[in-house]
Amino acid sequence: MSVLILTTGGTIDKLYFDALSEYQIGDSVVERLLKTARVAMPFRVRELLRKDSLELTDGDRALILTAILEAEEARIVITHGTDTMTDTARVLAGKTNKTIVLVGALAPARFADSDATFNLGMAFATAQVAGPGVWIAMNGTIFDGTKVRKDRSINSFVAA
Repeated sequence: MSVLILTTGGTIDKLYFDALSEYQIGDSVVERLLKTARVAMPFRVRELLRKDSLELTDGDRALILTAILEAEEARIVITHGTDTMTDTARVLAGKTNKTIVLVGALAPARFADSDATFNLGMAFATAQVAGPGVWIAMNGTIFDGTKVRKDRSINSFVAA
């Protein structure tokens, strides 16, 4: 069994350049994080997009779905910005019998106090043990991707 990781951008891969919070989406850090964690399970990383999730279009979500449907792997992790992660989950739901886990971070992986490494580890583990469907791994919890929302008032995901 191998896990496919599709990267789409989002905070997890953001690079900040100054105190005014100007940023761009940089090279994905996912492969480095998994290697640092000494992940022994085979995985493949494929960069699809470098976008803030607020900039994702219907065409981008169609590209994500196509990559999933064409993938040999039955277990897929998607790094994604948190603002529209649930929108993408709803688009993907019911389209395949693969296990799909969306994951992101509320602080860039390059920050020392980021939740990225923990969330990615949870997503990688979830992809291995969860059944077919769309899941979201955030904040120490695994959510049904169609029954979750981001609560901006507490900056966390909650069951919907």
